[in-house]
This record gives sequence, structure tokens and C-alpha cells, in this order.
Amino acid sequence: MPGTLLLDSEGLSKLYRKDRTVVALVQAAAEEGIRVATSAMTTLEADYERIHPARIKWVLSRVDVHDVTRAVTDEAATLLRAHRLHGHKYAIDAAFAVIARNAPQPVTVLTSDPEDLTLLCGPSVEVVKV
Repeated sequence: MPGTLLLDSEGLSKLYRKDRTVVALVQAAAEEGIRVATSAMTTLEADYERIHPARIKWVLSRVDVHDVTRAVTDEAATLLRAHRLHGHKYAIDAAFAVIARNAPQPVTVLTSDPEDLTLLCGPSVEVVKV
């Protein structure tokens, strides 16, 4: 069972910027048949300033981009209520966590914010700081 490597905004930003560690992790995952993915909201949140649009398009052509649907936002709202978190601050993380929870297991998330995502993703998702 290959699983999923999920990139949050920092993971995706580092992939755009050709960060050696993130590029190596993504390449190794792809070679092992592990799905490399992100959310549609993350593509907006990621740092794309000073990144050529062709680079962004190329990177995103090699990453599964999950839509943030009504079902995802409904589940994210439930998750926020369960943890008594406010949507204004945690909405994108909550939607991302729902996508992580529902992705093919095992799931590893690359993030700069391991505390919030560890809480929201739960114990079935490995959260790694990048």
C-alpha cells in the first residue's frame, strides 16, 4: 500500500523554490508509487511570489490537487467545533486535515506548522516539519 505524501503551503512553497530536502522527499515518494498531493486552497496559500508561473504550472502538473468541496468544508467545520477552534484562523488547516484524514494511508504531511496539523489530523497521519 503506497500511501500519500501531502504538502501544506510551506511544503508546496519549498517545492516551487526547489528546496533540496523537499524535492528529494517528493522524488523518493514518486519513485515508490506514493501519491504526492495538496489541496486547492494550499495552491493559493503557498508562496508563489518570485516564482515563474511556468514553474508553478509544472509542479502542480505533477501533484494531485484535491478540491475543497462542500463535503470537505462540512467535515472541517465539525473538526473545528470538536477542537474548539475558530474558522477564521484555522479554516485552511482544517480543510487540509480533512483531506489528509481521507487520503490513502499511510499519510505523511510536510508542514511548517506541525502543532496545529497534528491536532487536526489525528494520530493516523504522520506530520513532519519542513
